[in-house]
Amino acid sequence: MPDPKVCLEALEALTGCQMQPTTEDTQPTPQLTPQDLVNIVALREFYKQEGFKELEYESIGTLSLQDDADMYSSPPALCQAPESSLKPIVKINLQKFFHREFDYDFTNVKDGNQKFLRGNEVYIRPCGWDRAALRVSQQYDGGDQWLGTGKDAWPVSYHGHNMDGSLGIILTRDGNPDDSPQFLEACAASMIREKTSGRGVYSTPDIQLAERYCKLFTSKVDGKRYKVVLQNRINPQSRKSCNRDGLWLVYIPENSTEVKTKAIVQESLRPYGLLLKKA
Repeated sequence: MPDPKVCLEALEALTGCQMQPTTEDTQPTPQLTPQDLVNIVALREFYKQEGFKELEYESIGTLSLQDDADMYSSPPALCQAPESSLKPIVKINLQKFFHREFDYDFTNVKDGNQKFLRGNEVYIRPCGWDRAALRVSQQYDGGDQWLGTGKDAWPVSYHGHNMDGSLGIILTRDGNPDDSPQFLEACAASMIREKTSGRGVYSTPDIQLAERYCKLFTSKVDGKRYKVVLQNRINPQSRKSCNRDGLWLVYIPENSTEVKTKAIVQESLRPYGLLLKKA
């Protein structure tokens, strides 16, 4: 497993929260779960697309959507409050958040022409990355088939930073994903119509694409610069394919309430790995 302190910094970089380790289960300060992690990361990107400046997340509070600068890249001005003091404080029980038995260091792994499947779909393993496994087994109704390798498993997707509708237009009609045969006509129309990108949360089965849009931070622990990506499973019933290869959308309909939006994300994306790579 990567250094737990560096993992906490990676979580800070992804969520915009200030992470503090704890060994206690009952705390006045909220604790983060792996599902909270993917919810916050996905919702931050979605609400940024929608033009919001802040995100309200239950039990955590207000998260700024504007602090996207490289963490710790430069000290704050002396006249300003430290950046960390402005972030919500969240406790992390490292023993319950991470599942070290399933950590896997892909740093020096090269798969070549080998093929792997998850849910009968190609799984591009995160070669070159070090994975800290998240404790998510036996945490969802219906068992752990979604996390397995068989036909009932959910496919693997990676969530990088700044993955939004600008990456790949999904063909739409009246605001809804459309799979009608008029593909070429819709493609031509998409060149001149506004707001043709899909409304929702984007991820990719391609780790190399995710890396291009990943979050970077400079660690205070060891002074090294890291890339960070979330490794998730995506509900095959919820995703939509974009007309750019290797990009998936969890569609969020117009006029969805905040509660509905969160529910869609939670039913569609489940995290199981925090990936780190030296930049």
